[in-house]
Amino acid sequence: MQLYTIETGFFKLDGGAMFGVVPKQMWNKLNPGDENNLCSWAMRCLLIETDGRLILVDNGIGDKQDAKFMGHYHLHGDATLDRSLAAHGFHRNDITDVLLTHLHFDHCGGSIRREGEKLVPAFPNAVYWSNEGHWNWAVHPNDREKASFLKENILPIQESGQLRFIAHPLVPDNHPSLHAPLATARFAPGIDVRFAQGHTHAMMLPQLQYKGRTIVFMADLLPSVHHIPLPYVMAYDMFPLTTLLEKKSFLQEAQQHNYVLFYEHDPVTECSELVLTEKGIRAGSSFTIADL
Repeated sequence: MQLYTIETGFFKLDGGAMFGVVPKQMWNKLNPGDENNLCSWAMRCLLIETDGRLILVDNGIGDKQDAKFMGHYHLHGDATLDRSLAAHGFHRNDITDVLLTHLHFDHCGGSIRREGEKLVPAFPNAVYWSNEGHWNWAVHPNDREKASFLKENILPIQESGQLRFIAHPLVPDNHPSLHAPLATARFAPGIDVRFAQGHTHAMMLPQLQYKGRTIVFMADLLPSVHHIPLPYVMAYDMFPLTTLLEKKSFLQEAQQHNYVLFYEHDPVTECSELVLTEKGIRAGSSFTIADL
């Protein structure tokens, strides 16, 4: 197995929304906001080369939305998905699998591209992986979350015939509180997915065995290294208390077993270990996947 970091650029989101109940005087020291309280966040993806497969975990916001939509999120930076793939000697046509942690637009927007008037898969040779519970949650969204589930990012995947579901270890439904936190399912040799329920229903976190280490792609359970302290829960989360409990359980497990955490949205830190301090579990040493 070989892992590659795929940077797709940065966007801006409201710092208060990203840090929830944490006061601005605290979060602004961690990720300073601009005059509109907007902070920069990465859209960092992961490419897994293993057993003849090339598996892309998430794919950023894409480029098919109109200028008004993009204007809300202030995309910046020089990185793009295609440039990042090319830097490692790959092309989007080489991707065999796209594993979508969840279907919010900043994680799956690059799944579909415009071809004239048509919306077509951006990875024509790939199988797209979701799970039945989350898919149903996304295509029948609640009023609070529907702005994050854009039909043009989602429905063309199913219409293409390239959609497959990872079996959830528990029966899919719309009641996240009924699920055990971070249940595990096997995706491929050396790759499991952990299911988290607080941010959105049945979000999947890939967990990899790599060079003797356990790597966990944190998606939006821990969008950045600054979200490790337990009260730092995004206002975007559908079930914040569930997130809090999931974080507490997972961080104890990860610290005890010396996991490496891969952060999708942290603008600076790609990966870190964890350490136990008198204030609780905090980030330890930081590094990149390439450093392992």
